[in-house]
Amino acid sequence: MSEIHVVGLDLAKQIFQVHAITSEGAVVVRRQLRRSQVLTFFSKLPSCLVGMEACGGAHFWAREIARLGHQVRLMPPNYVKPYVKRGKTDAGDAEAICEAVSRPTMRFVPVKTAEQQAAAMVLKTRDLLTPAEPSD
Repeated sequence: MSEIHVVGLDLAKQIFQVHAITSEGAVVVRRQLRRSQVLTFFSKLPSCLVGMEACGGAHFWAREIARLGHQVRLMPPNYVKPYVKRGKTDAGDAEAICEAVSRPTMRFVPVKTAEQQAAAMVLKTRDLLTPAEPSD
């Protein structure tokens, strides 16, 4: 397999889509992975740049993939959307993520620790359970 430089990973509930390119931009991987195959796939790759759309689950996967020696970057989904070439498909999303993460002007979301995610969940739950202040 040619040297993988950038990977776009589209997350889903069970089947994830992977799109990987070389430093010259040639596509070398375009495939689906089951949730249980993701870490095994990335453990076999040399260190590379991995991009994902930011969501609650993306922070978990970013931490796990970074432990394997990869550079992981999360992007807001609305920043990735302009790079989608065709209709909304998981393969198209993975390709768009791969394209967007390699852009020099792209803005990224910091990866949260498990503790930061837990604290955010507590604050969100409190907001949902606290009655709204009456307006005057």
